[in-house]
Order: sequence, then structure tokens, then C-alpha cells
Amino acid sequence: MRAIRGAFLDFVDDPWRHVGDEQAATRFFADGLLVVDDRGIIVDFGPHDEVSARHPSMDVVEISDRLILPGFIDGHIHIPQTRILGSYGEQLLPWLEKWVFPEERRYFDREYAEEGVRRFFDTLLASGTTTCQAFTTAQPVTAEVVFEEAARRNMRIITGITAIDVNAPEWFTTTADEFYAAATELIDRHHGVGRSSYAVTPRFAYGASKDLLAACGRLKAENPDVWVHTHISENPSEIRGVLQLHDDCTDYLEVYEKYGLVGPKFTGGHGVWLTDGEFRRLSAAGAAVTFCPCSNLYLGSGLFRLGRATDPEHRVLLTFGSDVGGGNRFSMLNVLEEAYKVGMLNNTQLDGSIDPSRQDAAEAERNRLSPYRAFYSVTLGGAEALRLDDKVGNFDIGKEADFVVLDGRGGPPAVRWRTGLSVGDAAPTTLEHAADLLFAIMMVGDDRAVAETWVMGERAYSRDAGDVA
Repeated sequence: MRAIRGAFLDFVDDPWRHVGDEQAATRFFADGLLVVDDRGIIVDFGPHDEVSARHPSMDVVEISDRLILPGFIDGHIHIPQTRILGSYGEQLLPWLEKWVFPEERRYFDREYAEEGVRRFFDTLLASGTTTCQAFTTAQPVTAEVVFEEAARRNMRIITGITAIDVNAPEWFTTTADEFYAAATELIDRHHGVGRSSYAVTPRFAYGASKDLLAACGRLKAENPDVWVHTHISENPSEIRGVLQLHDDCTDYLEVYEKYGLVGPKFTGGHGVWLTDGEFRRLSAAGAAVTFCPCSNLYLGSGLFRLGRATDPEHRVLLTFGSDVGGGNRFSMLNVLEEAYKVGMLNNTQLDGSIDPSRQDAAEAERNRLSPYRAFYSVTLGGAEALRLDDKVGNFDIGKEADFVVLDGRGGPPAVRWRTGLSVGDAAPTTLEHAADLLFAIMMVGDDRAVAETWVMGERAYSRDAGDVA
């Protein structure tokens, strides 16, 4: 066995359930010890003096002057868009035509896909992300390469063929029958093998014919334990196109409901323009939405109603996602920065001009992204939304030992001066100091704050060594 000693912070509950006392959802040990067995599973965790007494003889890795959190979870990212992040291009649909479809087409070639996927995982680890739910392309070779590379690195991945058969160039699409056959083979070969899980992945309802969605529904019915990952209500033009293509449905969510896709392992990316009724139906179904603030702002899609999604009467499970390459950063720290700003922008409307059908004072309070709510959302909250909280998300005994080591001094020159207010050059000694440090990192720092990333109890990235394992 191996032990890691340092300052640890994780979550044991949802901070949105503890308004006024978010610390009650948080666990912090200024001097903690995490014990991991040779499988990479956590076998003990707690204050150093207590845990070390139970394990008197073992190797200990000491991590000083830093803060250790569970590995970040990215609930919505496009692997074959790594090279085009930050590409100039208007709003969603014209941006897809100009940048996305041509670049993703290159991933139909295995050699190109292998290089791109390696670069993707290198960058993911350098950003502190250890689990992701990801899109690939319409051809199975891309998903195959992703599963292979994730297995080589022993990383947890949810992915699948990203199916599209309409509203895209012919050289980019697949057919419903081709998709069904290829997906069935990939499910048989990769789903539940190691740390890999398969997601039935219609790209979005605007790109899916009734035949393609029927094939998705058939796959889900035949393999009920697989995930479903797609887009929903990202952009007004997209929504209008969906309702024209699927004119027997009254809203976007109904399209997926019609084919039996909405349930506890369903995730719809974005959800910017979801109605109150759609939020309620998602909540009742146990389905999830991914908040993608970087992408929503970059492409001008709109402001996600975080406070509405976290309504305790109709709580919708949430992941946060970078949505690379619509999102222009891999780092979940940057995602949290932009998410905070989206919440604040929503709340500026409380000056009397607010549309009362869109927001009230209680919703405004829930829009406020404290450091507790923020880091819960990219750790335990993301795991709960993806139905992976029995495996990852915090440091509970029996879970997989994925974690990120944050250095409050890493980032632009101003960050060290800012974080010194709380902890100087040391790790935090109180939960209050740790929360202030995390807020400073997410608002002033960037991925340079990620000093190390560990996967299944093994160091997979070291900033100071400048490499990825």
C-alpha cells in the first residue's frame, strides 16, 4: 500500500442543500492521510495521526504547501475539437460548418486520431481532469482510439460514436443502420471493461433523423446500463430547427423522451433555453444537464439558469463541462470562473427590470457560485450526475484514488499575491482559509495551479517535471 500525506478537501453532500452553512457539506483535513492499495483503491482516509496509527509501516508521499482535491470531472467535451479551440466563428450552427465538421472529418483517419487523442489526454491531465464524458465522431474508429488510449492511461471515460445523419455534409454523416451495428460492437468490446463506459451519443436532435433516434432508443433498450449523452437547447436557431425536423414534438426534451432516452444516465449538454416544464421533467426522470459557461459565452448561446436548475423542489443533476472546442479552455478552473460570472450576470436583472417568469430572489441566491458549490460541482456533484459517485468524486473508502494537487501560487503573477492573503506560502490550516484559497484559484488562477494529477493512486502528471506519464 501507499499513503499520501497533505491537506485534503472534498465533499460529502450537496452545498446547495445547506444554504447558509455550506461548510456542513465539506470535509477538510489540514494534515490528512490517504491510503491506497495496489489496485488504486482508497482503503483508509482521515486525519494523519489517526490513520497512520492503523498503518504503521508503509511508504508515504508527502505533499506540502498545497491542497489536494478529488480529480476534476468534465461532463461534456469534444475530443476531436482539441485543435480548433479558440477558432473565430459567429454562433453555433455556422461555427460547426466552418470549423468543426472539417476537423472532425480528419479523425476518420486512425493515424490522425491517435495523435489527436494523445494530445487530448495530455492536456486533460495537465488541467487536473481525471474523468470525462466525451464526444467523438460519426465513425467508430475515433471512439475505438479513445477507448484504447483511456485504457492505456487507466482513466475513467464515458464515450461513444457521435451519430449524425442530417443537417451536415454527406461526407460527415453516418446512417442509422451503420451506427447501430458499429455501436453494438463497441458496447460489446468496451462497455464496463476496466474504467470505460459506453454512451449512446446522438450529436443533437437537429442532426438526427427519426430513424437515427429510433436506433439510439433501440441501443438503450437492449443495453439499459449504458449512458446517453447529447446536446439540448443550446441555441435558439438550433431549437427552431429541431422543432421543424421533429414537428410531432412540442419542445426539445420531448424529442429524446419519445425514443426512451431520458432517464438516470441521460445527460443533455447546455440546456440554456430549457423551459421550466422541461427542467421539471428532467428532474423527475433523474436525468442530468451539463453547464458549459465557456462555450455558451464564446458562441453567444446565452446564460444558463443555474439557480433554476438547483431549485430544491425540482433539482436537476448537474455536471459542469468545458465543451472544448466551443469552450476555449480545458481547465475546469476556467469553467468555474465563467460559471461564477454567468450567475452574477443573471442576478444583475434584480433591479426591477427582471422578467418575473424567469427568476425570483430564491433563484438569484442559488445563482451565486461559492467556492463550496463550485468545487462540489466538478467533483462529487459531477460524479453524482453521471451516476459514478460509487467510484469517484470524493475520498470515501472504496473509491478510486483520482485526485488533483493544487498550488495556490501557480498562475499569473497576481495570483501569488492574492492567495497569500489566506495562506502565504503554506497549505491552508482551516476550512475557511481553504475555501478562500480555492475561490482565488478559480477566479485569478488557471491550469498552472495544477501541480500534479494522480490517477488510481499513481502520479500521471507533474507540472514541475513538465511531463505526463
